[in-house]
Amino acid sequence: MNRYPVWKYIVILVVVLLGALYTAPNYFGESPALQITSGKSTVKITSAVASEVEAVLKRENIPNEGVTLDEGASHSVRARFASPDDQFRARLALEKGLNADPADPTYIVTVNLMPNTPQWMQNVRALPMYLGLDLRGGVHFLMQVDTKAALNKRVQGYQAAIRSELRDKNVRHAGIERSGDSIIVKFRDDATRQAARKALADMSDLQLADSADGADLKLVASMKPAALKDTLDNGVKQNISTLSKRVNELGVAEPIIQQQGPDRIVVQLPGVQDVARAKSIIGRTATLEVRLVDETVTPGTELSAAIPFNSELFTVGKAVPVVLSKDVILTGDYIASATATFDENQQPAVSLDLNGDGGRKMREATRGNVGKRMAIVLFEKGKPEVLSVATIQEELGSRFRITGMGSIENSTELALLLRAGALYAPMDFLEERTIGPQLGAENISKGLHSTMYGFAAIAVFMIMYYMMFGFFSVLALAVNLLLLLALLSLMQITLTLPGIAAIALALGMAIDANVLINERIREELRAGASPQASIAAGFDRAWATILDSNVTTLIVGLALLVFGSGAVRGFAVVHCLGILTSMFSAVFVSRGVVNLWYGRKKKLQTLSIGTVWVPGQSK
Repeated sequence: MNRYPVWKYIVILVVVLLGALYTAPNYFGESPALQITSGKSTVKITSAVASEVEAVLKRENIPNEGVTLDEGASHSVRARFASPDDQFRARLALEKGLNADPADPTYIVTVNLMPNTPQWMQNVRALPMYLGLDLRGGVHFLMQVDTKAALNKRVQGYQAAIRSELRDKNVRHAGIERSGDSIIVKFRDDATRQAARKALADMSDLQLADSADGADLKLVASMKPAALKDTLDNGVKQNISTLSKRVNELGVAEPIIQQQGPDRIVVQLPGVQDVARAKSIIGRTATLEVRLVDETVTPGTELSAAIPFNSELFTVGKAVPVVLSKDVILTGDYIASATATFDENQQPAVSLDLNGDGGRKMREATRGNVGKRMAIVLFEKGKPEVLSVATIQEELGSRFRITGMGSIENSTELALLLRAGALYAPMDFLEERTIGPQLGAENISKGLHSTMYGFAAIAVFMIMYYMMFGFFSVLALAVNLLLLLALLSLMQITLTLPGIAAIALALGMAIDANVLINERIREELRAGASPQASIAAGFDRAWATILDSNVTTLIVGLALLVFGSGAVRGFAVVHCLGILTSMFSAVFVSRGVVNLWYGRKKKLQTLSIGTVWVPGQSK
């Protein structure tokens, strides 16, 4: 009567084994390690760098437990060591051995930790869950984007674009000026004003209005509300994109960079303790410039030739040495978008889109320089690096391509640099704090102990009150905890203190379903039903109540996830996953264990489910 088919037991067994597999990496701990990342935008981390790291460690007789190349988001080389002493010795050796100039390092060596997870587990993506700032220690920054500067930058761009558009359409005006966030164009007659309105009709982000001031006729252009909102949102998103790239230089494998509110950005760097260095990298400035190559200098003689007065020599980057004109054609501010693509020969290239004023500048600069070379230069920390040198094939406008990238990786990297080489708008540090690793370890210990003590208290109560059925409930609760930890590890969700609180809450909510089932079985026994019938009816009739209570709680969790931020979202994620695993374990696993224990007993007379009081007797 109460028997599970074999396939259901197979499903339970497979789920439990997978849960154990993906939970196991959290118990292997971490080893001291070093993370080597690129210190320059034009230097890539490759297998050759890993070989060089191995050579330096071997030359200095520093034992290590392996050097690996991480081609993921961090693009780094990692070296593992047996002790912190070897770790710090290796750091000094690598900083000296990899960088010719310590003041301008090519590679950044950062102290870090690596999980001790066996390689075969890593191959099936069985990895330990990420620990948040409050559990691992690190630095926390809260920054506010200067939205006025972002808006000012956009309005300046529209002002230049309007001037360029009217010039191209040969529409004469009596002056263009800015008043607040609006652009005012003056005219001497209404016919010219209407011609200007028609010429600017393609600028869909602007709303145009006629105005007059005495004899002067005006056309007032202002940004539409939707365009204004997009400008602010894009400014914050571009800053987040730029910060993500910069944080990689700190060697942080699991940074948290997210928007908080309309104009604030939270940056959390677990494991980083040097606040000054983190601030210097996060808040640094980077600019892009497009310049012409000085053709008066013979190629190959740049290092020995006399450099013309209005030119300068560049020796860092690709296709160097090269002599470039000091006159800047345009800067990265004029680049609207950059995308990695392919040219007509299916070779990697970068497609660029410029804004209106940028297109005009590019046309003027390239019209008389077809066949000459043009370079793109990135300035970081006041030091230039040449990203690309290409030949101008034809007059360029608002859209053109940079060819000769060599590989898809190069074109993708250049497109990223062109899109996010500089912050869209300045930012102010509103808050900064450091959490030491000792405090993080203490938080982990307290969170673990609170969860285990809670689990033990629940187990003692359930077994004492419900006897064997209490043991079944505790077993299902253990499976629930196992599956929840496995999901957190598999999905690589960052665990924080609120997440630990959600795990503890999930345990309490999960046992509630088993209490409903056990009490329902007791009610059936009181009503005179047989033990086997009571088991079947107890699970079947309790299911509707369990489903209703969990669905309503899940709705609240999803609301926290959608509308919350920061710690609230972290709590909501673990809370929602805990609800799903508890429904599986409390009903499916629990009934499977009960059926396995009692289902084959045809002449079952009693159930070990505690004292069941019926009129005049107990069972």
